[in-house]
Amino acid sequence: MLSRLLNLLYPSKCPSCKGLSDVFSHSPICSSCWSKITKYTGPSCKICAKPFISMYAEICSECLKKAPPFSKVINYGLYEGVLVDAINHLKFNGLKRLVKPLSRLLLNFDFQGMDGVVPVPLSKKRLIERGFNQSLLFAQTISKEKKLPLFMDILLKVKETAPQTCLSGKERLSNLKNAFIIKGNIRNLRLLLVDDVMTTGTTVSECSKQLINAGAKEVVVLTLARVRMV
Repeated sequence: MLSRLLNLLYPSKCPSCKGLSDVFSHSPICSSCWSKITKYTGPSCKICAKPFISMYAEICSECLKKAPPFSKVINYGLYEGVLVDAINHLKFNGLKRLVKPLSRLLLNFDFQGMDGVVPVPLSKKRLIERGFNQSLLFAQTISKEKKLPLFMDILLKVKETAPQTCLSGKERLSNLKNAFIIKGNIRNLRLLLVDDVMTTGTTVSECSKQLINAGAKEVVVLTLARVRMV
């Protein structure tokens, strides 16, 4: 009833269907559109979770050519449709109420054997601009609900980098060189590295490399959405 009252007092349009929002917890996205956010169950790389077209492929060419520092990627959905709207409204419009319903999507996975949760960090400048780190907010929920220690100050981003979106593969690697450092003891720990969106995997690979070099026994990456690479 409270949710309906809030939507009557502060009506908003759903960005996906342009209809009226009807549930405050994931407003402005309406219930009908929210129900379209589903787990991707199609074929994908067993290591990096890159979506495949073929049902018969198991490992992508990139992972075969060079094994990534993480052991595997656990991913919820594709970076398409309503999920994109939800992530963008959280990150760029500051709608932090979307953290809880988005985090619930990640709680369906089994994290047995993990010793702690590590969020992919933002640089100090980016954190000040945005006001929050969405990966940390997801990691906090997972830590609380799954009873896993949260290591929020272990992995730090000390270099301001250009947005990865507009860069080529080689440029992405160069852009992130020496961007992350480790502070603290993580020897022999199995760590769950949390990020919101994975595109080429350069960021989580660089973070995982630093964690492994610092003594982590294993890094498993958890992402909310994976970009469908052509």
